Amino acid sequence: MSDVMIEARDLTKHYGTVTALKNATFEVNRGEVVGFLGPNGAGKTTTMKILTCFVAPSAGTARVAGADIFEDPIAVREAIGYLPESTPLYTEMLVLEYLEFAGKMRGLTGEGLRARLRKVVEETSLGDVIGKSIGELSKGFRQRVGLAQALIHEPPVLILDEPMSGLDPNQAAEIRELIREIGRERTIILSTHNLAEVQVTCGRVLIISRGQLVADDTPEELAARAGKPRFIATVQRNGQSPTDISEVFSKIGDAQSVKERDGSAPNELVVEVVPKGNQDLRADIFQAAVGAGLILVGLEQRGENLEDIFRQLTTGGAGAEP
Repeated sequence: MSDVMIEARDLTKHYGTVTALKNATFEVNRGEVVGFLGPNGAGKTTTMKILTCFVAPSAGTARVAGADIFEDPIAVREAIGYLPESTPLYTEMLVLEYLEFAGKMRGLTGEGLRARLRKVVEETSLGDVIGKSIGELSKGFRQRVGLAQALIHEPPVLILDEPMSGLDPNQAAEIRELIREIGRERTIILSTHNLAEVQVTCGRVLIISRGQLVADDTPEELAARAGKPRFIATVQRNGQSPTDISEVFSKIGDAQSVKERDGSAPNELVVEVVPKGNQDLRADIFQAAVGAGLILVGLEQRGENLEDIFRQLTTGGAGAEP
């Protein structure tokens, strides 16, 4: 059996004169948790609707778990568990009633349905609310119910559109951990605007801008290839310290830019030094601080974070995405 669970080839979608997606090509392997990032209107939701057979592409094709979206859309739907951004729940139903309904819609009956109900309730930790009305639940528990309906038929592929949207930090942390657990056995595409969530949840990142894929890499490799390191020095003044701290570090020959801000303690400054290339400036920063009579209380090297990279790759606007 192939390890490729999602295979998209030259996916293109036109809405009238607007091109929402252009020649998107990518693969997702068995067991991967992939973050799908892009600005509003970049083409994320259009891509997900194509993969789930809600809309047809104008050109190109895709296969999910070996099934072609044109030739066998029913098999594609059977292989996918889908959680849209606005979770489609019947709030007047009890949690158990809703999950039974979702299971029957997926063709489950009898002991097979009961076994799957027990499993998804355990997986999503819904045991304490199984007899409650969905309308009574918090947003976090509603997301769990949405995940449970996506898992009820035991699909090998999960497509989650903004699963942490509207959750408070504690709820988001719970859903993140749940996705990690689920991802050990399944292939997951996770669409989100939360870059921090991608860094801690996903092993790979796809970035889309104006309908085109502009990056496909791990978060760490994206940061490594993105460009220059930054050096963060925390210093304290003493009686002989110069007035202009930035000028002290600007005199370092290989420094391109220097920024300063107040530190967390009185009389403390945090200085960010960016080199002209990829030079390691820690020794130079140390010598400059000591030479100026500054007390150096911290010095670290940082790479660019995913937010910096995201902005670099997606600046310039985005196409419309219905």
